[in-house]
Amino acid sequence: MHLYALLLQIPGVDAPELTFQEQLRTNWDATGFMRYPLAFCLVLGLIVIVLKFVSLTAKSAKTRKILKDVDELLTQQRIKEALELTRDTDSPAANILNAGLERHDEGTERVMKAIENQGLIEMSKLESWLVVLATLTNIAPLLGFLGTVIGMILAFQSIEAAGEVEATLVAGGIKVALLTTAAGLMIAIPVSIGHNYFVAKIDSLVIDMEESAQKMVDTLHAIETGRSG
Repeated sequence: MHLYALLLQIPGVDAPELTFQEQLRTNWDATGFMRYPLAFCLVLGLIVIVLKFVSLTAKSAKTRKILKDVDELLTQQRIKEALELTRDTDSPAANILNAGLERHDEGTERVMKAIENQGLIEMSKLESWLVVLATLTNIAPLLGFLGTVIGMILAFQSIEAAGEVEATLVAGGIKVALLTTAAGLMIAIPVSIGHNYFVAKIDSLVIDMEESAQKMVDTLHAIETGRSG
């Protein structure tokens, strides 16, 4: 704010007469035809982020609950009830544990193999749509840079047509160049943050499921060893 006040004291620099909404609309119009692909990237990124956040939040809550309930049942050696619970619960952790519990009487090796196979399937489901966010993170700045190149081309075309260099001739092209670059970066930054947040969230869920699966295998092995003994 102090810097802005100092700038207003410079001769020739006046306070803007436009409101924030008007300035935003003016900048939006000034980006030219590049505003459409940039707007598409923004809308798509927001939709994916919201849907993914809701989905992972729900799955995280279900995962914590199912892991706790199954752990208590296996501690009490109530394998049949644990199997029914995982079968009736729709969550990645429940599907993984269910795959192992269904083969609890086939040996530890078969249980581990079933858990690994189901884990790969659930991992791919958890990571769905992340590739969209990763793509938007790369595409949005590129679209902004493309707008920069187009804006500079327009500026030089204006100079060539006029035969002389005037600020009013090149200002429009340079403005498009700067605005599209800024827009691309402003889209890419929050999308990148959302992508990294979801990756960390998924990694946390996977670690919890792996620990629970390993604990389940150890419990089943102990039960099987006790029966053999």
